[in-house]
Amino acid sequence: MVNGVKILGPVDRAATAVLTPDALDFLSLLHRSFDSRRRQLLHAREQRQARFDAGELPDFLRETRAIRDSDWTVAPLPHDLIDRRVEITGPVDRKMVINALSSGATHFMADFEDSTAPTWSNVIDGQVNLRDAVRRSITWTHPVTGKHYALGARPATLLVRPRGLHLEEHHVTIDGRPMSASLFDFGLYFFHNAHALLRQGSGPYFYLPKLEHHEEAALWNDVFEVAQHHVGLPRGTIKATVLVETLPAAFQLHEILDALRHHSAGLNCGRWDYIFSTIKTLRAHREFLLPDRSRVGMTAPFMKAYSTLVIQTCHRRGVHAMGGMAAQIPIKRDPDANAQALARVRADKEREVRDGHDGTWVAHPGLVGLAREVFDAGMPGPNQIERLRPDVTITRQDLLHMPEDDTRTLEGLRHSIQVGVRYLEAWLRGTGCVPLYDLMEDAATAEICRAQVWQWIALGARLSDGTPVTAEAFGRWLDEEVASIRAEVGEGGSTRRFDEAAELFRELSTSKTLVPFLTLSAYPRITTLLDAIPVEQAS
Repeated sequence: MVNGVKILGPVDRAATAVLTPDALDFLSLLHRSFDSRRRQLLHAREQRQARFDAGELPDFLRETRAIRDSDWTVAPLPHDLIDRRVEITGPVDRKMVINALSSGATHFMADFEDSTAPTWSNVIDGQVNLRDAVRRSITWTHPVTGKHYALGARPATLLVRPRGLHLEEHHVTIDGRPMSASLFDFGLYFFHNAHALLRQGSGPYFYLPKLEHHEEAALWNDVFEVAQHHVGLPRGTIKATVLVETLPAAFQLHEILDALRHHSAGLNCGRWDYIFSTIKTLRAHREFLLPDRSRVGMTAPFMKAYSTLVIQTCHRRGVHAMGGMAAQIPIKRDPDANAQALARVRADKEREVRDGHDGTWVAHPGLVGLAREVFDAGMPGPNQIERLRPDVTITRQDLLHMPEDDTRTLEGLRHSIQVGVRYLEAWLRGTGCVPLYDLMEDAATAEICRAQVWQWIALGARLSDGTPVTAEAFGRWLDEEVASIRAEVGEGGSTRRFDEAAELFRELSTSKTLVPFLTLSAYPRITTLLDAIPVEQAS
């Protein structure tokens, strides 16, 4: 016990280096200051979703029109956030941190969220890894090959994405309640590294995921204010980029930037979560059924509208508009397929730089060079903030304009089952970033898979050949796909968790109401509580 803080997960020697008494006191300050407000904002999400389910559609807020109409800009950015042309993202395991920082990308977003399965060991080891990375002391040696990994001469600028506001860290309780995973991830990293980063000429930089309302951005702004004051840093030291990955947030871009005006580093198009959020938000509306996942790209009307609105909004406010993720990975076994994949990445990045994005994301070091080549050619300056895009006019109808293509196939549904089950199985084993079918999949793409299946069942959709998508038919298809997975993995899969993953995917896809996030259902299956508290109490 430290000031009402209780650690319920195993604590080894490495963990004690970050779970210090002073750090735990800081976490308790954040929890007591903001957790009640966080839970109120989550309740407000539920209320808004209930209105959407009853027939209301997202729209621009009347009460904040003055913010959208008035002229203002965010605070100036530090030097190492001026040119962000290629950012790589990935989990916080030690080898990934070293490789990403040494990849040649300008920036690395170390991810505690969608690409990290939040086992207690992953979360704590991630904090240790980032602490060592900040101090340039991080190394790793492969236990089998003996290959040694260390940072390159010019590592990328580090940004950190904590888990979303909806998640809790059940291994840490404060005054008897589980701590917000967001505040835990943010708090430990900030407390241990803010001053060290500043001494190196950088700073504590973050990505904020899954925001749905400008009041949630305001919560984060207040967290930053309290954190900076606590460690003696001036206002505005922290900089944060908000991932625009929910449909409701797309209608509040100006308001979100305004709420974080002193701490904003811009917005990012979190495209995969945005598709998931569109399904989730409009889940009760048959007219918004999407086609197969593979047919929904950035050229779909609602996706194009959202990305150009992000660019216009950010540039008007004097800050960066970051492009989306290229999830492709090199296909070494098939040169022709690899060339086709790289051509798709190139076309996507050329679209981004042409539209006015100030940088882009890749999931694999092998794509850094291609992305840099495209942005170097199309963006000779450090960014494109001067491109105000006065030609862009985005309406509510534009943001809700679904693809004309309504192709829904059994092949596409079976692929969603395969990706969903395979991803969940890896996640349950502690791996949150999984190469599947030549793409790097994370929780966001698994969310699309299960949410789309759920919506097709719930709304009684039919496949393009007329086949009705029912819970019974889905159950048969799921069983068949799991059988094919088992036949593929053979005896080597005996210790894996496919049965558990399949049942979880079944539950998520056929539940009476759509579970807001798959991680809420999956998380209790990976906790390692030493002094367990009931899950319903923790929730």
